[in-house]
Amino acid sequence: MVDVAINVRNQFRNIFGIRRERLLPRRTARPSPGARIFLGDVRMVVQAGLDRELWGWLQDQGWREAVIRPDRRVYRDIPSNWMTLLIDSSPEHREAILNAALAEARRMPTTLNRRKP
Repeated sequence: MVDVAINVRNQFRNIFGIRRERLLPRRTARPSPGARIFLGDVRMVVQAGLDRELWGWLQDQGWREAVIRPDRRVYRDIPSNWMTLLIDSSPEHREAILNAALAEARRMPTTLNRRKP
């Protein structure tokens, strides 16, 4: 019964244009190495060397630290070598490297879905 009420409410919002675009969350402090940052359904692990300027640029692109625990969303993971390339790159090459990294993002198998022998 609750699902029907939620569905009706969502349809009402769609028809009358009540929905609003969500704004980007506010800026946060630079995450520590090993933290996970995400953009939509893509995430990557922060490595040592991420400076404030690069973190500010990533936040401008929409990246945020995943602070929800337990995070049950399903992500495509970017290999860690792409973060290294971003850290070592010049500001004018970052966008191209980030786009290539997003193209390389893959779903990683989780231990929750594996069968025990």
